[in-house]
Amino acid sequence: MNDRDIRDDDTGTGIDEDRTEGSLKQTGGKLKEGAGKLFGDEKMKREGQAQQGEGKLQNAWGSLKDKARETMRDDDDI
Repeated sequence: MNDRDIRDDDTGTGIDEDRTEGSLKQTGGKLKEGAGKLFGDEKMKREGQAQQGEGKLQNAWGSLKDKARETMRDDDDI
């Protein structure tokens, strides 16, 4: 966990930054995997697949943080 994960200033209604970054990593990984397939570069293909996995995990982490913030906001409304 880093400082960005525990800040109180990102309790707005926006999407967590990790979700956005994770989606971008996934897209970049897909492009890299495709380029690896196109050029017959197995290393590039595997790097793209790994990058997609990282992106999925980061996106999931951001989603969990969004849900936690939403739950905290809902509890404050009670």
